Amino acid sequence: MATLYVENVPDNLYKALRHRAKSHRRSIAAEVLALLEENIPTETELRAREELFQRMLRMREEIPQSKGPFPSAEEMIREDRER
Repeated sequence: MATLYVENVPDNLYKALRHRAKSHRRSIAAEVLALLEENIPTETELRAREELFQRMLRMREEIPQSKGPFPSAEEMIREDRER
């Protein structure tokens, strides 16, 4: 596992990070790692997102084979008028 060192962190950012870590009952290092995991997608996550996006595009392009089991609004209005 790699090690990451960060230098020259602005005081206000460090204070906010320390407060956030304390509120989550974590060390600062554990909080930074959690933030990175939440916000930086891995290659696997990016592939999964791309596959989902492509699947959504294919579904969007598909034309329904039938109108479905329900009448259209126009048909319902016409039927109501004929009563």
